[in-house]
Amino acid sequence: MLKKDHKLNQWLWKWHFIAGLISLPFVIILAITGGIYLFKDAYEAPKQAHIKVVEVEGKAMSYQEQWQLAKPLLHKAPNTMVIPTEANQATAFTSGMFSHKNSVYVNPYKAEVTGRISPKDSDMYTVRKLHGELLLGQFGTKIVELIASWLFVLIITGIYVFWPAKKEGIKGFFKVRFKQGKQILFRDLHTVFGFWISILLLMTLAGGMPWTDVFGDNFKWVQRVTNTGFPKTWNARGLKSTIEGKAISLDEMVRLAKSMNLKGEVSIGLPKDEKGVYSIYNTTFDLGTQKRFHFDQYSGKQLVNHNWEDVGILMRGRMWFMAFHQGQFGTWNWVLMIGVAVLLAFMSIAALISYIKRKPHKKWGTPKVPLQFRAGYGIMALIVLLGIVFPLFGISVLVILFVEYFRRRIKKEKVEV
Repeated sequence: MLKKDHKLNQWLWKWHFIAGLISLPFVIILAITGGIYLFKDAYEAPKQAHIKVVEVEGKAMSYQEQWQLAKPLLHKAPNTMVIPTEANQATAFTSGMFSHKNSVYVNPYKAEVTGRISPKDSDMYTVRKLHGELLLGQFGTKIVELIASWLFVLIITGIYVFWPAKKEGIKGFFKVRFKQGKQILFRDLHTVFGFWISILLLMTLAGGMPWTDVFGDNFKWVQRVTNTGFPKTWNARGLKSTIEGKAISLDEMVRLAKSMNLKGEVSIGLPKDEKGVYSIYNTTFDLGTQKRFHFDQYSGKQLVNHNWEDVGILMRGRMWFMAFHQGQFGTWNWVLMIGVAVLLAFMSIAALISYIKRKPHKKWGTPKVPLQFRAGYGIMALIVLLGIVFPLFGISVLVILFVEYFRRRIKKEKVEV
């Protein structure tokens, strides 16, 4: 068992307490909205069925004709077509990416568009915006990133503070005292559940941080300078077709794609202009089976192809944790993320109840630390490291230090007067 330094324990408990109190409302919001968003597919499927599902009647029109039908109905020319896997599935043509994504669905039997779908039109888009930016735009994303950064600190300090004393042994990791009052009960529920999901929480946070502004941009910069992101031609960047003769039809590319027997959802990347290229790729969360092929749209010559092994290690890690964060590795992952969201909300509420029960009247009840205590070089080095990795956390620590410095200075001047 870990032999803890009592003064260090008090100091870490103080900062765990302060950071937790400030973060608590936001953490509860993030946990609840994250849990709700995991039901996105189940919620949207019945609402979109009338657009995505068609009746099979007669002969289907060609994919080339469907492409021409979809073009004028999007603000930008479609850049992707998803190959239907069932006869009663409408063909999806998509332009844009992420929140700017717009899709039209074509009924190949009636030669008509069944409807459009944009992420912004769904109720789940509001949930996602609340989860990612608190409905406050760019300012909100900074708040969420700051809270997420402090969550790393809360987890690390929480593990140290909770770690049972030597005399308690293994039982200390499971100890919940039901008969010593509600304050102790909810404290134990918070600490025990918090400890046992701490690794999962760290993994979940690692999957969410790449979406943030400051950390996310810095992470992308590291990927670029270390060449550990996607290969330059992963998305056909810089590739061009040689204009010669008649372009290959979309139907020929679909036949080629089907012959490859790729796993997951298979899409055709459509040429943007007369020099653009065709692409064939699959989207699956069995990440190791993802492949990309790029072809000259006139000759059909393969220009380049990529496997998952071609992707840099930082990008592979990033994509894995992001998929894990969204519960996309199958039922086990989805259930696990639901459990994490529920337990995070529960342990946060338990912490709040415990605090309310122990809080002195008209005081914050901040834990006291001996005045002579000074954190060691190891702790300071860890704080500096976290401040570099998570810049918003680093800035917030500097602000706290400045406020603390001037508060003590003012207090000292009052005493001298």
